[in-house]
Amino acid sequence: MVAAGASLLLLLTAAALAGPWLAPSHPDEISLEESLLPPGPGHPFGTDYYGRDLLSRVLAGARVSLAIGFSAQLVALVIGVSLGAAAGYFGGWVDWLVCRLVDIVMAFPDLLLAIGIAASLGPGPPSVLLALGLVGWPGLCRVVRGEVMALREREFIDAARVAGAGDWWVIRRHVLPNVAGPVIIATSLGLGSRILQEASLSFLGLGVQPPTASWGSMIHLGLRWLSRAPWLVVFPGLAVALAVLASNLLGDGLRDVLDPRLAD
Repeated sequence: MVAAGASLLLLLTAAALAGPWLAPSHPDEISLEESLLPPGPGHPFGTDYYGRDLLSRVLAGARVSLAIGFSAQLVALVIGVSLGAAAGYFGGWVDWLVCRLVDIVMAFPDLLLAIGIAASLGPGPPSVLLALGLVGWPGLCRVVRGEVMALREREFIDAARVAGAGDWWVIRRHVLPNVAGPVIIATSLGLGSRILQEASLSFLGLGVQPPTASWGSMIHLGLRWLSRAPWLVVFPGLAVALAVLASNLLGDGLRDVLDPRLAD
């Protein structure tokens, strides 16, 4: 499962990076005489209302959607690991404050909260990236907090303290390396959610704005011609589904490999 998920995700990433060379034409090149052509030899994915090659736009959208998805998950990773490690290690009022913050964020559905943040910041990739990062960290925070609370009473942690090591040195050198497995699993599983949420925000008009291609905005624009040109929705929708599937396969496979409780 790890190999399948990693291979599919690498394939999508490679296609996105090689898009300028793989694309039959520029994604924004308009040719009205070729409007709404079905998939064929000249245009493998067909064309949209403006005669733009859909394969070129799907590849261009992959660069945007995957870049935002990866970046947003990185933001969530940094926030979640930092706060989770601090809460689990120090306990007391730090733990109470972080837990209350997690409860507040998790009281709202992820997508609804992301819509509110993105709407307040305005449409565009930076606001989407920040919104998705701010809604994605609580799950990682809870995972890290639980693992750190179990680790902080271990003998090797006490030995480091007795030797005079500072708290942040202990966290960096001893605690975080021992929670890497669960963090990698949670990060891999969360990546699919970030990609799907980015597509949802772009679909609603709060994300990447036309004419820049993104999978969500392409699906939104294609709905107008769904009965006449279903390929406008099918191909970007399939791209989103494959990206989410790859992330889930990778996360599930890594969980089977890295989680000793499942291995037993």
